[in-house]
Amino acid sequence: MDAGKLKWCCNQDKGLRIIKPNDNLAKEYFQSAEETLSILQEIKGKSNMWLATTKYYCEYFSVYALLMKLGIKSEIHECTIEVCRFLEEKKVVPLGFTKNLEFDKGLRIDNQYYLKNKSVELNLIELRDFVLKMKDKVNSITFDEINKIRDELKRLL
Repeated sequence: MDAGKLKWCCNQDKGLRIIKPNDNLAKEYFQSAEETLSILQEIKGKSNMWLATTKYYCEYFSVYALLMKLGIKSEIHECTIEVCRFLEEKKVVPLGFTKNLEFDKGLRIDNQYYLKNKSVELNLIELRDFVLKMKDKVNSITFDEINKIRDELKRLL
């Protein structure tokens, strides 16, 4: 985690903000992640561009659901990824996930914007398990844990 990058994110117009935790938005982002999982099953093997884009957003929606539960807002993907790295260090997000998210973001950009048609590795069972782990974390995290994470993040910013 790069504290300097987190501070930079706080100084951006649509960067990091500590907001009121929102259970309803957390649920909606999980619904989007689950819907995206269904779409992934339908497009697997058909389009590398859409597979890369959809896979990335499935992961992103799962993380963003957690951020809404914690009361952390970020409208800049790089900032969301940096907060994810922070949460990974705090053992809130599974170890190694931030690296996967960054890789999949790059693959999405290559395939969506630069039309590189790079192959996309997709293990639907692992991705579904990740979404379920994130959902379980959102449903089980305590008020005290949320406040501790928010306080630690505020100290960095």
